[in-house]
Amino acid sequence: MHFPILTSDSAPEASRPILDGIATELGFVPNLAATIAASPTLLAGFDGLRRAVGGDSFDPVHREIAGVAVGVAVDNAYGVAFHSTVLGMLGVDPEDIKAMRDGTEPREEVHAAVYAFARALVIERGAVPEAVIRRAHDAGLQPADLLQLVTECAFATFVGLVDNLAGRVELDEPLRPQAWK
Repeated sequence: MHFPILTSDSAPEASRPILDGIATELGFVPNLAATIAASPTLLAGFDGLRRAVGGDSFDPVHREIAGVAVGVAVDNAYGVAFHSTVLGMLGVDPEDIKAMRDGTEPREEVHAAVYAFARALVIERGAVPEAVIRRAHDAGLQPADLLQLVTECAFATFVGLVDNLAGRVELDEPLRPQAWK
């Protein structure tokens, strides 16, 4: 299915202030947001989740690792490119980023536990095996951390649904070096 990439000028009136807010915060409107702008309701949901997972209470590296794990699990090329790009900007070892993109856990214990938890959460539709939860706890993740990861996984799944429905959203220029598949 083809969804056009809209602008503030071509989007419905109710989507325009949301797109403008995203542009102000990020310096540009990602093509994923511009693609869903045809639905002000969906765009508002996207923006609300984007803001929630971007808050200060969430470790940004864990957030992005979860994003890659979910992207790989649900075949979300846009999300894998986006989260891989951000992980690189956060200083994560390129070999670990490559491993995650290939479906393998990163080397650092807590990062591996985050990756395993996020992947299991999505693949098992919330019925995460006890061993995965125990591993996360042993790595130092608290229940609040796991619930934060649920939020990122929900957001990454949301993005994956749109990316797959759209037959792959065109990657923004800054994401193209991290194109996946």
